[in-house]
Amino acid sequence: MLIIPAIDLKNGQCVRLKQGLMDQATIFSESPAEQARHWLNQGARRLHLVDLDGAFAGQPKNEAAIRAILAEVGDKIPVQLGGGIRDLDTIERCLNEGLAYVIIGTAAVKNPGLLHDACAAFPGHILVGLDAKDGKVATDGWSKLTGHEVVDLAKKFEDYGVEAIIYTDIGRDGMLTGVNVEATRTLAQALTIPVIASGGLSSLADVKALCAVEAEGIVGAIAGRAIYDGSLKFQSAQETADRWTQGGA
Repeated sequence: MLIIPAIDLKNGQCVRLKQGLMDQATIFSESPAEQARHWLNQGARRLHLVDLDGAFAGQPKNEAAIRAILAEVGDKIPVQLGGGIRDLDTIERCLNEGLAYVIIGTAAVKNPGLLHDACAAFPGHILVGLDAKDGKVATDGWSKLTGHEVVDLAKKFEDYGVEAIIYTDIGRDGMLTGVNVEATRTLAQALTIPVIASGGLSSLADVKALCAVEAEGIVGAIAGRAIYDGSLKFQSAQETADRWTQGGA
């Protein structure tokens, strides 16, 4: 299972939010490219970027920072991006600039036709981000809660041909309260495509708990605040996941 460092971009800086609140941002680096290099040097095998400004604006806003990150590490490890990706032209531009995957979130829920077309046009490169609270999907930078059940939407999108689902429990994101392992497992069991866990990863116990259900189809976990404030050491987390995969918990 991959531990995937998150780089959340706001005003060209690397930040972390609490529960998606833009006014609850902590700046961790003024050079996202240097931060990307740091995680690569620590052994990261994939990076997760979020354009926070883009998520709220509905179009990418941190393109200079994203290009700098891709110039630094994009030829060495896959990089995925979410936030403000709402049309096919944006997807094509992102992939042409070197991103391995694009993550469609709000647009997948509000405009499923776009997702269907994107999967057909760019097979193998489309991920869907489903952000939920109490099993209900949220959109628009988590500001709006819908009536859609996570599992129902994920099954629909699986049929479209998405590569994987990134599942975030927004009640836990940035709060260091632990991953919602059971909800992630339930979603993975309902699908045949992989699930990437997100939100709340805070300890080696979380890593081990996810590894214990990895066989259900959980291929990765996105790590945010905990690896920035040092409460979880990235290298230890990935090494723990690797040992578990090799049969040594």
